[in-house]
This record gives sequence, C-alpha cells and structure tokens, in this order.
Amino acid sequence: MTPSPAAAAPSVTFADLGLPVPLVQALRRDGIEAPFPIQAATVPDTLAGKDVLGRGPTGSGKTLAFGLPMLARLAGGAAKPGRPRGLVLVPTRELAAQIERALDEPALALGLRIASVVGGAPIKRQADRLARGVDLLIATPGRLQDLVLQGSADLSDVVITALDEADHMADMGFLPQVTKLLDRTPKDGQRLLFSATLDGDVDKLVKRYLRSPVTHSTAPPSAAVATMSHHLLYVRKADKRDVVAEIASRDGLTILFVRTKHGADRLAKQLRAAGVAAGALHGGKAQNNRTRTLAAFADGSVPVLVTTDVAARGIHVDGISLVVHVDPPAEPKAYLHRAGRTARAGEDGVVVTLVTEVERTDVEKMTRKAGVDIEGLEVAPGDRQLAAITGARRPSGVPVTLPGATVVKSEADERGSSGAAKGNGRRSSAGAKSTGNRAASGAKTAGSRAATSGKSSGRRAAAGVQSNGSRAAAATEFDGHGAARGAKSDGPRAAAAPKSNGRGAAAATTSDGRRAPAEGKFGGRRGARSTTPDRAAPRADGSAPAPRTRSGRRSGDTTPTRDTTGQPRRRGTGGQRRRTS
Repeated sequence: MTPSPAAAAPSVTFADLGLPVPLVQALRRDGIEAPFPIQAATVPDTLAGKDVLGRGPTGSGKTLAFGLPMLARLAGGAAKPGRPRGLVLVPTRELAAQIERALDEPALALGLRIASVVGGAPIKRQADRLARGVDLLIATPGRLQDLVLQGSADLSDVVITALDEADHMADMGFLPQVTKLLDRTPKDGQRLLFSATLDGDVDKLVKRYLRSPVTHSTAPPSAAVATMSHHLLYVRKADKRDVVAEIASRDGLTILFVRTKHGADRLAKQLRAAGVAAGALHGGKAQNNRTRTLAAFADGSVPVLVTTDVAARGIHVDGISLVVHVDPPAEPKAYLHRAGRTARAGEDGVVVTLVTEVERTDVEKMTRKAGVDIEGLEVAPGDRQLAAITGARRPSGVPVTLPGATVVKSEADERGSSGAAKGNGRRSSAGAKSTGNRAASGAKTAGSRAATSGKSSGRRAAAGVQSNGSRAAAATEFDGHGAARGAKSDGPRAAAAPKSNGRGAAAATTSDGRRAPAEGKFGGRRGARSTTPDRAAPRADGSAPAPRTRSGRRSGDTTPTRDTTGQPRRRGTGGQRRRTS
C-alpha cells in the first residue's frame, strides 16, 4: 500500500471519517495516519450510501477514497460462488493490480476476499477464483464481459460499484462494455465514479447511472501543481536522439513517453545499446512481460521506462522524478495524464517536452490550453542547462542487458537452430551445428530439413524439440511424413531407428540416397522397406522381372491376395506398396 501524506488538516483521522476500527488499525500498521483531501471529502458520503462523483488528479489518493468505504460497506456479508458483492471497473491491467495490492491488507483485516480479473491472464483460472467466492472484484471491462457471457460471473448481487479513471475508459472505447456491465448490476445499487476530468462521454455515464450524486473535486484547473515544474526544450531533429540518451542516463526514476508501441521498443533498445537500463511498456506486450517490466521499474533495477499513453495510465509508482515527452502529446488531456505520473503525493517532479522546429507552434498552443504557459529553451547534447533541468549526463556507451531478457537470435539462428558442433553443409546430422537450411540441434528449428533429438511436427523431421522443417535425422519417435531416425544421413532422406507413423519413414541404417530402410511398424501411406534398394530379384530362368502395374504388383504375379483364412495377404518386404485402410 502507498502511504498517504499528511492532509491539509492533520487533526482529521480515518477514524474520524467513520471507518471500522480494523481498517484504521490496518492503515496505521502501514504508516497511513491522515487522509488525503479527496479521501476526507468522499469517504463519509460513501459510507452513508450516497452516489459519489469524485474529480482528482493522479496521485491524489482516489484508490483509498473509494476502496476503503467499499470494504466497510461489504463487511459482515458473504459472497456466493461467481457472484461478487462489490465491483471496481478500471481501464488497464496495471491499475487493477495496483488497486488489488492497495486494498489487500484492509480487506484481510475485515475478513473479505478480493480478486482481479484482467485480459492477458488465463480466463479459466479467473473463473475458478470467482467460483470460490469473491467479495470485491476488480476488473477490466473486456475480461469481465467475457466471464459474464460464459456464465462464470453474475453481477446481480453487486451492491456497490466504482468506476476508476472513467475518462480513460472513455478514451479507450470501453464505454459500450461498461454500460452493458452496469446494466447487469441492480438499479438501486450504489455507484461511485472517479476521474481526472469530467467531460464528454463521462458526463453521459454520470447522468445515466448516478442518482443525485454528491460531487467532490480536488483537481486543480490545470497542470499547475505547486511541486511540479514544466519545461519546453527546443532541439534540432539531428540532436534529439543524443539528448534523449543523456536525459535517460540521469539518476532517478524516469518515464519517457512516445507515440507508438514500435517507437517504445525501438527507443528502449537504443538506450540499452548506449548503456542505459531501459524497459518498454505498451499494450502489445504479454501480461507477464508488462508485470515484470513495471516491477523492475518500481524497485529501481530498471530506472527508465519507455511507454505509450495507453499503457502509462496504469503506472502508479511513487518516486518518479522526471517525465519526458519524447513525442509531444496531441491534446491537453494527454499532457495532463502524462504529467500526472510525477509530483505524486506531494513529491517534487519535473515535466520536460522535447520540441523540434516543426512541432513548436502546435506544442506551445497545446501547453497553453493545458494551463502551462512557459518559455522554451534551446538545448543541445552536453549543454549545462540541459543537465541543470534534467540531471542529464553522457551515457556510458556500454550495452546493458535487462535481467531475464531473451538473447536476440542471429540471422542464422532464425533460419535453423544449431547444436553442439559446427558445420556448414546443407544437411547436418543430429548434435552438429549447421548454418544452412537443414540444421541439427536440440532446439526448435524453422529450417527446411532439420535434425534433432525428440518429437517433430515437421513434414519430414526428427526431434528432441519440435521442428518445422521438412526432412530430418533424429533419435526418437516423431510423426512427420517421411522422417528418419538414429543415424547420420547424407542422402535426400535420412536414416532412422524405431517405429514411425510418418508417410514414408525409414529406419536403422544409413541411407543410400533413395529412401532409408526400416524395420519397425508403419502406419502411413508408404509401407516398410527392406535394406535393399527397391528393385525385384531376377527370375529363376534369368530373365528380367516384369514391370510393376499401378497397383504395385508385377504383371504375371499370381500370388493370391488373400490367405487361407480369408484375410488380406501381407506381402513381403520387397519394397512393394500395400494399400492401407
């Protein structure tokens, strides 16, 4: 939980607001003594059962403002399987996780169970958690809608609902899902809505779902927070990359905002190459990656975070001392939300916008609308003024690798994985490294013909780890169409050992360039072959054998096709094809 700073009126305590004693004691154990202004204003009305409309900037304490009275109202009840009694809707996974962490100990103090359901996590696990009973559910709209539609969640028992960062949910296009979910809650249920701004679609939500709400606003009319300073830094386009690298090399937690996901990945990679421990956070990342990156940023092991507007709305980390608009925001609202990542909980913070010549007019107009009317400053790499404002310094130039990062594969690795010894032929045997299209390895290969050591899903591949190749030599069972096993191969199709269910598999010895011999059971289109080439022996009179017919029999062959039991007669291993059912 994030400790609240002292409120403007330190004589007011959480106990004075009417919260249960176990909640107050849990807060005190975490060093939280006095409420924020937004908390002091809204908690009594929420406890009284009124609908509440709260407006406050990021970092003003909105989470506890709605979370604590929600827990107090749910105390003493019991949730039924799949039927939560309290609901918090949020726009991002990160914000859901932050709220769950903040409310976990207070909920435990009251004997309540809380859980979060978000996209990017296994839905089956979330459904199982709901089935065990949840008092307060924190959810992103899309995932909760999925759980409702599959019958794992029922909202008809929800007595109190909170919408956090409602303006952001509107910006992300979640309002259709939000309205469908709210329609599933009881019409007489209590509703709380908290947002940094209350305009447009958010106002429509208020009019439709809140009944005579009590409004509380602690948000300043602009970004003019006393502990936050703003700067426009004019840079030449050619210098921008070096300026960003110097700023990112500073001490302290830093957020760099860019416009696109690709831009975030690219900039983070460039910074790591320059010696800066930087991670990228955006909606295109897997949930476990986002969680790991955000945790590393919060604990300072990765002090620079490159992010987009959407992903950043879930960042609630204290101690961020600098926000940099690498790509300037397009509108005042985005500027305010970005800037709100710093100067939280009364701390000092700096907001810097990098502006090229072509962006200058638009950015100056946008910042004025946001309530930030400041003079710009021209800077270049190495400037003392740049260092004075941001703490910029020259990066080390020694590339860094983030903890747990995946090593980037080379071009040869991408074409076909390789194993233990080096080789550069087009086909290699198992355990030898290959730089061609047919690689031998103990890892997955995307080459055309790969040799490995386990199961394969390629057309003609042998395996140790799955292969997508066409033909391969290997050591154990696989299910490719014409896979080879167990021995080195230098022919078109490799040799193999145990049974196979491929279409034209061979086994147990080196190939002679045609198809390898086999001795095991086959279930594919092409039957088992002998160790001799596929040709018939001369006739007893020394004449040449008759040519084969389309059925695989030789003309003049009078061998009966059924044995004395009436069953189809199995032919020998002379390489003839036999029909399979």
